[in-house]
Amino acid sequence: MASIGYARVSRVDQNAQLQLDALKQARCERIFIDHGVSGTRASRPELEKMLDHLRPGVDEVVVWKLDRLGRNTRNLLALIDDLESRGIHFRSLTEGIATTGPMGTAMLTVMSAFTQLERDQLAERTRAGMAVAAANGRPAGRREITADHGQVKRARDLKAQGIKPADIGKILGVSRATVYRYLSLGGE
Repeated sequence: MASIGYARVSRVDQNAQLQLDALKQARCERIFIDHGVSGTRASRPELEKMLDHLRPGVDEVVVWKLDRLGRNTRNLLALIDDLESRGIHFRSLTEGIATTGPMGTAMLTVMSAFTQLERDQLAERTRAGMAVAAANGRPAGRREITADHGQVKRARDLKAQGIKPADIGKILGVSRATVYRYLSLGGE
């Protein structure tokens, strides 16, 4: 049986190295990685590529943690059911779940319900925090950055030289997301 890994990080600035190390240790022959894609989205480019790549009766899908494959119970179970109907097994390393038997499938159903519960509780806490912030007269959401005009000009100059945003961020000591914000600012 060939092990095919899938990793996902929700934000572009997150690092998938922990997942990649675990999948390599699990001897995955190939690893598909989605960067900056929420687990609640049905359309994930690398997941789609992986699903097309899988061979029935030969491959198994391996993830570091169940929530990397999906955070919505219904979609997660539908995806696992589709894999099983195609003769492809599923294994989650952190939870120690494998769909090679009825107990593994039952545990998967229970764990996916807890994954959804965790996501729902996080959303509830976020809404409560936003309500408290609004009640105290503070705007909710990401704080507005105050751009250093010298940094913005330097970022644009480096981009014009063909340097990638991630490398520009290293040069300027800021995140890649900040570099993209600098580059998107109007001509100030």
